[in-house]
Amino acid sequence: MIKFNKLNQETPYQLFKEKYNEAIDAGQKGIEAISISSYNKQISEIDSRYVNLKFITNDEFIFFSNYHSPKALSFNSHNQIAALVYWPSINVQIRMRAKIKRTTDEFNQKYFFDRSEEKNALAISSNQSKPIDSYSQVKENYNKSLKNDDLKKCPEFWGGYSFTPYYFEFWEGHESRINKREAFNMTDGVWRRLFLQP
Repeated sequence: MIKFNKLNQETPYQLFKEKYNEAIDAGQKGIEAISISSYNKQISEIDSRYVNLKFITNDEFIFFSNYHSPKALSFNSHNQIAALVYWPSINVQIRMRAKIKRTTDEFNQKYFFDRSEEKNALAISSNQSKPIDSYSQVKENYNKSLKNDDLKKCPEFWGGYSFTPYYFEFWEGHESRINKREAFNMTDGVWRRLFLQP
């Protein structure tokens, strides 16, 4: 589930919430899964991965990660991303382009403090995406953290990312591929609405 806080009243945000509610009503599983694509300038590579979108606060979409992970390195080298959700229960995908930045230490600490100790032990014990000898070593590191670490203190290498879209596209699948594509592009501080051909 995604938590909405004082959602921005402009059309693309309200349309996102409307589609979200429709998908919830249709029984959509994993509704918080969002694909984030980024570009790492240092190695000239594009990469994508799914993350769990936790909050939409006003116009900011927020998820959490290890700040030493490959995606963090990409965000540091190039702060523009593409984001995508697909909810098959209603055959809707929502594409976004956005700028991304870290959330504050204070925000990270408060969120971490309220999480379960099991989740926090994994965040502390995992050098995300780094090679390891075996899966049993992952479990051993996790169990050691669960027993020995301060599981309420957010480590400096972990926290949130927030992105603010400047482009939305709402794609709705229809029979005979006459798909509806409604887009919103931020231009000079104003959302411009347009329709795209299938």
